Amino acid sequence: MFGAGLTSASWGFSLGRQALKGITQPDVRPTNSTGGNRGTSTPRDRLVILNEKDILKIVKARIEGRDVDKSSGKSSSDRATAKSAQGKKAGNQENSKAKFPINSRDGGVILEITSARLRSNSLLLDVSMKNEGSQSVRFLYSFLNVTDDQGRALSAIAEDLPGELPPNSQVYYGTVSIPTALLDNAKLLSLTLTDYPNQKLQLQVSGITVPK
Repeated sequence: MFGAGLTSASWGFSLGRQALKGITQPDVRPTNSTGGNRGTSTPRDRLVILNEKDILKIVKARIEGRDVDKSSGKSSSDRATAKSAQGKKAGNQENSKAKFPINSRDGGVILEITSARLRSNSLLLDVSMKNEGSQSVRFLYSFLNVTDDQGRALSAIAEDLPGELPPNSQVYYGTVSIPTALLDNAKLLSLTLTDYPNQKLQLQVSGITVPK
């Protein structure tokens, strides 16, 4: 009986082993959700890892706003710099045009240049004069002296300005005309006028911008 039992147990174990042959424990690891099937790509296979240096370059470029314009080949920061430079240049030009009026005062007489403009072949200076003194003042406009920033004396003609300025504080307007042919490379002008015949007054206006 003992021998028959041992033989029966050995035979049963052999049958069970044959039945379980080829059966393995399922793979339950989270990194392999496909169960180990071959021939299929896993999420790990599809993952693309970027280089750390490339990531830093992209982040830095975005922070600095260097998105390159393909049409001009300039980055947004370059365009911003150019725009700022243009704005400053325009502001400087506006400032140079905003220097008027320029005036000079002596003995109660005020001479003022209100603007400078080009017309035909002449530069016209718009001039106003006023006498706040107690006596009349006479002028001879052949004594009008105009020079440029290079020290050259320029021919000038006064129009509509009074020969005698009464002491009533009334404002008188006129123009001083200068041929543009004489303004070669001139940027600034100075104007000097004195009374006649005493020549006691010295009305001098400088820094008159020549418009282009």
